Amino acid sequence: MSIPESKRPAVDRALNAAFGTSELDAVKPLTGGLSGALIYKIRVGGVAYLLRIEGARDAFRDPARWYGCMRLAAAALLAPRVRYADAGDGVAIMEFIPERSLSLDYPGSRTDLVVEAAQAVRALHAAPAFPPLVDYMDGMDALIGRFQFFRLLAPEAVGEVLGLYGQLRAAYPTAEGDLVSSHNDLNPRNILYDGARLWFVDWEASFLADRYVDLATLANVFAQAPGEEEILLRTYFGAVPDDHQRARLFLMRQVNHVFYAMIFLNGVAEEQPGLRLGGLAAPDLADLHQALGIGDFALESREGRLTYGMSRLIAARDGMRSARFAEAIRLVAPPFLPCVAGEEKGAPATDPAAGRWSRATGTGRSPPTAG
Repeated sequence: MSIPESKRPAVDRALNAAFGTSELDAVKPLTGGLSGALIYKIRVGGVAYLLRIEGARDAFRDPARWYGCMRLAAAALLAPRVRYADAGDGVAIMEFIPERSLSLDYPGSRTDLVVEAAQAVRALHAAPAFPPLVDYMDGMDALIGRFQFFRLLAPEAVGEVLGLYGQLRAAYPTAEGDLVSSHNDLNPRNILYDGARLWFVDWEASFLADRYVDLATLANVFAQAPGEEEILLRTYFGAVPDDHQRARLFLMRQVNHVFYAMIFLNGVAEEQPGLRLGGLAAPDLADLHQALGIGDFALESREGRLTYGMSRLIAARDGMRSARFAEAIRLVAPPFLPCVAGEEKGAPATDPAAGRWSRATGTGRSPPTAG
């Protein structure tokens, strides 16, 4: 697939600005990015680069915001060097990172990987502030409201998990001191390993957000044992974490599970309006992540995305059923706030804002970027 003719003038402007020529030695479309953008590996003067052409835009999917975030991350040596980025044309050219498998080729232990990822996130959060966009938990309300509107899963199948999430939502305060430059979607597809180090890519969801969003995303993929979660926090904070920090991470891990569940399930519902399913059943999330890492499970199919979304929702339910959940709520909740079992908080099912957050993260017509 070549570059669409309608996009060629903008691409030529980018090439001329970056390299002084619009001639390409080679162009190859890439798959795996699920945000709706067109992604190509190009060669100019014998050197490989990544060309990205944006798709649909809205208040959330705004290259004017995230191109700036990407540049800040590149300046911090966390993202590939940006050779060109024009928000008006929606075209960006970055250094190409030859990717190797984290699952198969990473030379260290999983603990080593947790440490390296935590160090990279700490550096990102210390970068100059990204622009704000939305309170992250308000965005979650919108996603859940959209999920309730679609009614993809029977209410009796999701009532418990949404009720428990309502308790979390009511109790979890976003602390101003925890607002940092956040990627917000550090799933394995957006963490590249080149054989020597990690790179963070695909900054479309980036904005100023709670530091625990990125930490929870990493923990839910890489820190599968309690000891690994402790290492993640100790590396990030440079000290033994306290109970409050542990509690905030645990609660945000459940938020993260619900986030990816909503992204995937809302995407399936948009692709197939009127689809109605019964119970909540899926393989264990750790098994799915392992299969994803070695290529035995794919998110490109609707069935794969549905399975993954339900697995995430089950993981959230199981986490919020635990005794640790009640203790974490007690530790982080404002002292004047009662925690009522079964309380549910979320955007109304007809909230028109709900779709914008969903589409910002790549749902709907194409699969989301989550891995």
